[in-house]
Amino acid sequence: MGMIGGGPGAFIGEVHRKAARLDGGIELVGGAFDIDPQKSKQMGKQLHLNPARVYSDYKEMIAAEQKLPEGERMDFVSVCTPNNWHYPMAKDLLEAGFHVMCEKPMTISVDEAKSLVQIVEKTKRVFGLMHNYTGYPMVKLAREMVKKGQIGNVRKIVVQYPQGWLATPLEKSGNQQASWRTDPKQSGGSGCGGDIGTHAENLAEYITGLKMTHLSAELTTFVEGRKVDDDVNCLVKYDNGARGVLHASQISVGEENDLAIWIYGEKGGLEWHQEHPNYLYVKWLDKPEQVFKRGNPYVAAYSPAAGRATRLPSGHPEAFIEAMANIYLNFADTVRANLLNQTPDPLALDFPTVYDGLRGMQFLATLLDSANSEQKWTAFKK
Repeated sequence: MGMIGGGPGAFIGEVHRKAARLDGGIELVGGAFDIDPQKSKQMGKQLHLNPARVYSDYKEMIAAEQKLPEGERMDFVSVCTPNNWHYPMAKDLLEAGFHVMCEKPMTISVDEAKSLVQIVEKTKRVFGLMHNYTGYPMVKLAREMVKKGQIGNVRKIVVQYPQGWLATPLEKSGNQQASWRTDPKQSGGSGCGGDIGTHAENLAEYITGLKMTHLSAELTTFVEGRKVDDDVNCLVKYDNGARGVLHASQISVGEENDLAIWIYGEKGGLEWHQEHPNYLYVKWLDKPEQVFKRGNPYVAAYSPAAGRATRLPSGHPEAFIEAMANIYLNFADTVRANLLNQTPDPLALDFPTVYDGLRGMQFLATLLDSANSEQKWTAFKK
């Protein structure tokens, strides 16, 4: 594994490193960790990496790694940079023969996303997108229940992601995480929508298997002087006739990361909360509510994908890093099969791909179109 980004002071890059190494099948061997070459070297030293494989920029890394013998060069590279760099870096890596894991959102435009789909299909490289919330065992159990028709035809989906950390102009204090997320040149056209709204969109489509067809959205910027939205409210239509509500916010004072979803079918309902991720609540028309608890044998028996994503016995909580590690586990097993010219285990193919990235960008484009339109409904951008 190599990495671009994740230098000193970065949040998500360090989480990627911890998650990737959790199961022992991935070794971080080098990277270009910061746009400042000195900070990149500082990060390499901190990670005890071979200085020869700590690079000043990603193009130098690609050129140098290509010269190494097969089996020694990086097999894949994780892109953990601000959003505006995702497309050019992923494009160059794929065309140079590397497999890619990319932070979300995948690009900053639908056109870039479509181009990346074509490049992945042409190069036949493995491309993973880090929508880590799909890695939770109970999310996979919920998906299996919907797929098997346990709750009947889905009628309504309510998904939320409220945070409060940007309720003040934190970007003006020099906070690195706030600065790039509120800069449209780095984050893209939507701030809150791109940062966390895409997680809500992805989670709803992943669990239900449904696709959004129309949005009616409102984007608001509450913090004076901020250049991107910090609050999103959206009504949704799905391709089976279901209706939904999606809201995301970064000015909801007191909220931390309360990503949650409620799915209502003809026969029952499902409820899951990211801040209490080891429990899936199942509600029925004609019998008491059930609580499924991660780590129990009945979960793995019902959903092999949930069983594969579970490391600890019940009662020992698994959470954010483990969920991200599950994405890396499946991605790495698929890369490994590719390198060995083998067919990957179908369960290993359960990770977000370039097509999920395209859906995310189409969602954001539709979100922006709807917010700027006086029409009641805006069709999902193709």
